[in-house]
Amino acid sequence: MYLAVLVVWSALLIGVGWAVSRRSRSASGFFVAGRRLPGRLVFATVVAANIGAGSTVGATALGYEHGLAAWWWVGATGIGTLLLAVWLGPRMWRAASAERLRTVGDFLELRYGAPVRVALTGLLLVATLFVLAAQLLAAGVLVAEAADIGFVPAVLASGAVMIAYFAVGGLASAAWVNLVQLVVLAVGLGLAVPWALTAAGGTPQIEAALGDGALDVFRDGGMALSTMAVLVPAFLVSPGILQKLFGGRSAAAVRRGLLAAGITLLAFAAVPSLLGAAAAVLHPGLELPDAALPALLMGSLPVWLGCLGVVALFSAEVSSADAVLFMLSTSFSRDVYQRFLRPGADEAAVLRMARGAAVVGGLAAVVIAVLARSVIDAITIFYSILGIALFVPIVAGLHAFRPPGPVVLAGAGVGTAVFLLAPEGLPLPGSLLGIAASAIVVVVGAWMGGAGWGGAAGRGGRMGRGDAVAQAGEDAGAP
Repeated sequence: MYLAVLVVWSALLIGVGWAVSRRSRSASGFFVAGRRLPGRLVFATVVAANIGAGSTVGATALGYEHGLAAWWWVGATGIGTLLLAVWLGPRMWRAASAERLRTVGDFLELRYGAPVRVALTGLLLVATLFVLAAQLLAAGVLVAEAADIGFVPAVLASGAVMIAYFAVGGLASAAWVNLVQLVVLAVGLGLAVPWALTAAGGTPQIEAALGDGALDVFRDGGMALSTMAVLVPAFLVSPGILQKLFGGRSAAAVRRGLLAAGITLLAFAAVPSLLGAAAAVLHPGLELPDAALPALLMGSLPVWLGCLGVVALFSAEVSSADAVLFMLSTSFSRDVYQRFLRPGADEAAVLRMARGAAVVGGLAAVVIAVLARSVIDAITIFYSILGIALFVPIVAGLHAFRPPGPVVLAGAGVGTAVFLLAPEGLPLPGSLLGIAASAIVVVVGAWMGGAGWGGAAGRGGRMGRGDAVAQAGEDAGAP
């Protein structure tokens, strides 16, 4: 039954993606959906990107071990999204709209020059494969359990579904597929929570399994601080999120979509935590905490609700995976291929390369997923590096401060080194220390180099000839 439902649902997702792809016949349509997404689609694609392996399987695993304190894993993304709505999101949209930018790499070169674009894009392309693998790992665990097949073919099947509906349509198809997925996610997991808590026996049984205060969100201050330090900066500057905002039809649409997304994520944060706490009662002693959510959905709920929950969970994994694949494919085709390998590439060539990069990146992530075994570990490493490398350059680039490109690279390098070498037991998380070190290097280096303050539209570099070719046809992009 679970396998049949997943097959039908996957066919529906692919069908919606292919239908929308008929409107995405240019690179502009693939990258930024013609810059015509209304607020509701900005909301859908941002929430769907944020509710993935970490926010479902990973957060439920944390809830399985720590109770409601796991709220902070998703709650921190909600806080970051709200800050993005009132601070950087509209600013980034205005810069992207005014300069006809398609990727965060375009923005970095505009502000700091080509070397910054090359170095940070290369770093993110490698890191992105790990977070994409984490999404596929979680989906593979679910499909293997539902279909009673091996883990490797389950990961391959999950990757095939994601690639099939994303590679043909890009942002436009992903946004509409994400809207469908969110409806199912809200209904499926929303109904699963009260049912699972009732089956677990409520608060007394949960506290007996996890200890007193198991349903206290402030039970573990260290978890709250560490997750906030990693996720809030990362979600403020994530290329996978920022590039989705480039497709908004206006700054107001971006702000409305992000505000709604942030509030939704704050509310959703309790869902996986409570499901994990219920699973600790109903399925104690699991060898792999990541299996808590699939075990709960298929072992403790009625079949009809379990099927709905399985579909909702699978939707969450592939929708978040397509956001990561979007970041990977657009960055490679735009920031590497069109900018450096083939500057004169036309729209059709860039579109083919973006789709090819989506396929190759998806397959590479499948290989990593087969070798990995922890969703939260893989995602935490990615988000830490993401925040450290991009937080200072993007925040500075959207304001008046203009540090030189070499100083920005030095800051990113020092910050990453501090994160990797920071010993355990320090009062502040390593990711936060890395961002602080990066900021100090950039400010001191800029001051010593005599960097000035300029208007928000100031630029530190020039983009290449391929950008003029792409921008000439931008207004003709598919909606």
